[in-house]
This record gives sequence, C-alpha cells and structure tokens, in this order.
Amino acid sequence: MKIIMKKQRSAGAEMDPIRHSLAHLLAAAVLEKYPKAKLGIGPTIENGFYYDFLFPRPVTTEDLAGLEKRMRELARQDLPFRGKKVTPAEARKAFKDQPFKLDLIKEFVKGKKGLSIYRTGAVFQDLCRGGHVKNTREINADAFKLTHLAGAYWRGDEKNPQLTRIYGLAFAAKEELEKHLLLLGEAKRRDHRKLGRDMDLFTFSDLVGSGLPLYAPRGAMIRRMLNEYVEELQIKAGYEQVWTPQIAKAELFKTSGHYAKYKDDMFRVFSNYSEEEFYMKPMNCPQHTQIYASRMRSYRDLPLRYTDFAMLYRDEKPGELNGLARVRSFSQDDCHIFCREDQVDEEIDAALEMTKEVMRTFGLKYRYRLSTRDKKHPEKYIGDPKTWDKGEKWAERILKRNKIDYFDGPGEAAFYAPKMDLMATDALGREWQLSTVQIDFFAPERFSLSYVDKNGKLTRPVMLHRAIIGSSERFMMVILEHFAGALPLWLSPVQAAILPVGDKFGKYAEKVFESMKKAGVRAELRVAEETLGKRIRAAEMEKTPYILVVGEREEKSGTVNVRHYRRGQEGEIGLESLIEKISEEIRSKVI
Repeated sequence: MKIIMKKQRSAGAEMDPIRHSLAHLLAAAVLEKYPKAKLGIGPTIENGFYYDFLFPRPVTTEDLAGLEKRMRELARQDLPFRGKKVTPAEARKAFKDQPFKLDLIKEFVKGKKGLSIYRTGAVFQDLCRGGHVKNTREINADAFKLTHLAGAYWRGDEKNPQLTRIYGLAFAAKEELEKHLLLLGEAKRRDHRKLGRDMDLFTFSDLVGSGLPLYAPRGAMIRRMLNEYVEELQIKAGYEQVWTPQIAKAELFKTSGHYAKYKDDMFRVFSNYSEEEFYMKPMNCPQHTQIYASRMRSYRDLPLRYTDFAMLYRDEKPGELNGLARVRSFSQDDCHIFCREDQVDEEIDAALEMTKEVMRTFGLKYRYRLSTRDKKHPEKYIGDPKTWDKGEKWAERILKRNKIDYFDGPGEAAFYAPKMDLMATDALGREWQLSTVQIDFFAPERFSLSYVDKNGKLTRPVMLHRAIIGSSERFMMVILEHFAGALPLWLSPVQAAILPVGDKFGKYAEKVFESMKKAGVRAELRVAEETLGKRIRAAEMEKTPYILVVGEREEKSGTVNVRHYRRGQEGEIGLESLIEKISEEIRSKVI
C-alpha cells in the first residue's frame, strides 16, 4: 500500500523551475558559509526542494535562518541561470573537489548520458540537467522557507556516507506559504506518533528492531476492534476466515512470481536443520492458492472467499520507516476470492459496497485510482499483454458501471494484476491509499488451479484480491490523524473516565463505574490522588470521550457531571439516561 499526497499546484505558476533554482541558491549559500562542504543532489519535491550536503562540522536547525536570509539576498540580485554542455573532462575539472559530483559524472559517462553545468550568476555552479528560472527575479523572495534537517545516505545506501539534507518550501505567493505552514502545524499536532505516546497506544524499541511496533493495551484494543469490525462485515457477506503460516518455502514465491519481482523486500529465514530456503510472508495470496489447490473444486463450490488477518513482514529500508505508516510487521485484511468469470462482477460489486460502508462509518471521503501497468516497461510484470488488456478494461467497466469517481494511475498496477485502489482523504486534505480490488488471471495459471465446470471440463478460476482497510497499522495511523486522536466512541479504548471530586465521594464513583461496566461501557475510575484539574487534563490528553465528574451534588441527585471531549460541557445527566445515551452511540457507531 502506498501513501499518496494530493499534488498542490500554485495558481498561475509552474513551480518546479522556481523550486529547482532555490535548491541552487541554497547550495550557494551553504558553500559561502561552509567552503569545505561537499555537495550531493538538490531536486524538487512536492511543495518544495531539498539539497544534500556533507558538512565539515555539525549543522543544526538554528543555522537555517542565516542560510535562508542569504538565499533571499541572492534572489534579489537578479542572478541569471545559464547552462552549458560539457565534456566529462571539463566536468571532472569543475568538480575536482566534490567527490559526490565525481561519482555522478562517472555514472552519467557509463550510461552515455550528456553532461551540463548550470551557473547561477557568478556565485554558484552545479552539475545539472536544467529546469530553472531564467533569472532570480522570477523568484518571490518572501514565498519560500527552509524548514528542517534530516539524515540521508548517499544514493540511499546505508553503506555510503550519511549526508545532511536541508528541506525547503516554496510557493508563488507568501499567502500560499503561510497557509501551508499552518497546515503543517496542524499536521504536527495530529502526528500519530505523538498521539501514540500521549495516549499510550504503541511504542518502538531498538532492542526489538526498527519498524516493529509494540502495542500497549489501549493500542492493542483499538487494533483488535478495527479487525473485529471488518470481520463482522465479512462474515455477514459470506467470507470465511483461514489462517496460514508466517513463513513459506522460496518455491512458493518463485511460482507466484514474488521471488523474481519482490525478493529484495522479503525477509529470509534460516533453518538449523534444513537446507531449504524460507521467507517470511510479505502477503497472503500465494498461501491461499494452496488451500484452494488442496482438493478438487466444482463450479458449484464457487465462489470461495478466504479472509486472513495473519501477520505479514516486509524488509523496508530504514530511511523509509515512518511510525505506523511504514512498518516491517503488519497485518492486512486480505481476502482472496476464487470464482468463475461470470461471478466476477457480482463479487467485486459486493466488495465495493462493503468498502463504501466502512468509509461511511469513519466519515472518510474518497475516490478511486485505476492502477494499470506501465506499457513502456513490460519487464516489470508477469503474464501476456492480451490478458492484461482484458483485466484493465474489465476493471474500468466495473468502475464506470458503479458510477465511481476515479482517475488513471499508469504504472501503479501490481506486477500480477491491475488494481482498483481507494484513495481516502483525511481532515487535512491528504490522500491515502487504503482499500484495493484486483482481478488476477495469472496466479491461477501459475499454480495450475482449476475447477470442474458444468460440462465436466477443467477450467481456470479467476482470483480476486481484496482489502478494505488494508493494513491495520496504516489505517490506525490514518484515523488517529484524521480525528486528531479523538476517536469515535465505539473505537475509543477508554470510553468514560469517572473522576470523584474527593475521597469521600469514592463510593458513589465506584457505583457509577460498576454501572458503566455492567452496561458494557469501557470505563476507568480515577481516584482522587491528584487534583481534579490534573485528572481532567490527563483524561483530555488521552482523548477520553466522556469525562464524568461526581461530587456531593451528583451523589444526592443520582447524576454525573458530563464533559465530552469534542462537544464540551454537557452538564448534569442522570446516570441511567447517560448509560443509555452512551450505549446507543456505541451501537450506532456515531462519528
């Protein structure tokens, strides 16, 4: 699964040349202050740019203000950008003291690519293919900002030197920059890693390993409830749960095609007693084919719908790990449907409808991406082009027939099938890939799967791959940030915190607590060891939906004083009425 951010374009301007030019100004400012710095690369990225450097001494975020000030001064000097094609010898001479540039020159020469140098006035030169403004007067000096530092290995290889990457933002207008900075501030407030710490949901340990999340009781509860919610929907729809091992022989993945296309992203497992090659499973589909293949199937048996929430493992690069968004161990609400061709439409329609219900439950807006193959690179895929054409056209017809808003995603297909990928939009307008439906003709062929049709002939089934929330880990990340930690009541690990004003009201608080528990409400009793204010703040920090304060007045009247995390103060409510209200909110899954 991938995270997709909506592309933001500044009105009335093509920003890439401006952002690329700013990367050059950044490098110029760095070399002016640190003449011995070594230059990496400086491309444009979404909303900005970055440049990698090897500094002679450590650089901190406090140094960015000075660099940014100098960039503005350079931008206002009306410096021209001029490019010139050069020979390898000329390039090596120009960058004789820049080892990373010499490494690039060597690569370009080996690949028989042309070399060019771009000069920014008389202040800077870089090995570059171009794509700049003609003059720095085209840059709005008030509409960019250096934001942060990060570590980055040269060429993304941890065996190479680690460079310092300086990131910057750039827009056409100052107002756009300010708006984006506000958005980043809100994203920081909603960061699921911070929420995970504040709400005591999950952690990571160097002793366990990077990208391997550990769930505290509350986080484990959220994860379990998400999975159970999906399982309830699947059981109603006639899906059956299976379970498969965490490891499998390499031969399984060689047959499926994953070994050839995916091996670098898989964990290898070594046995003390066998010479066989094993791998941790990165997906469930090859194993499910073997359950299907375990006996002869009839056309009357189909469709067979197998679901599997087993753990999966992928060897992600260290620099790509990101909280729960990108991990090395995760579970996925995988489903594989083995069906006849005349059942494909009905099965996919049902899967799309189930997905719609889930998105409605969480209040997520979405659209679909029709992920097709890159026809310029057929080596990336298995199977023949005619079958690919059939699958892609079929997926397109299904989306159109269901009147689904979608856009094309050439090159985004899996190596074995086109995909209908759901792209959900969160509260900040960011877009994430969650659900997917795929029509796969090749796995049944590669594993020689068959069923006996009504004429007694052996026929290939179609294999449909389907996920609704996708990875539980990533979906948990998305909803934590979407709701800023204030999860819907039914999903909150603690639904009500009961706070007695003082010790003498502890007995009544216990009565409220027991009544809540009896009604199935997940409640916590927080005794008066600290001040009431501190306990209220702690409950708010944990995003507890209902904070119930009880004192003398509430004890006498049989009520509780209610404060809701999102709705604010709701005042005194009778205990029985409140329990009924909370129970109904949980049943109906109110957002």
